[in-house]
Amino acid sequence: MKAISGKRFCKILERHGWILKRTTKSSHFIYEKPGNPATISVPVHGNKDMKKGLQADLMKQAGLTEDDL
Repeated sequence: MKAISGKRFCKILERHGWILKRTTKSSHFIYEKPGNPATISVPVHGNKDMKKGLQADLMKQAGLTEDDL
């Protein structure tokens, strides 16, 4: 799996129906999806890539596969 930035991951989430609810002071974007009890917190620090373990966990929570990237 190739690492991507938090900013790009946010765009992918939005394409799959996730809605940005709020941002925190520490640059985390909080997403929710209607009908899904999960809340996803994506770290957005410029164009810095996320670590692969975090990315894999967020993808699992959002129901995304590598093909969605």
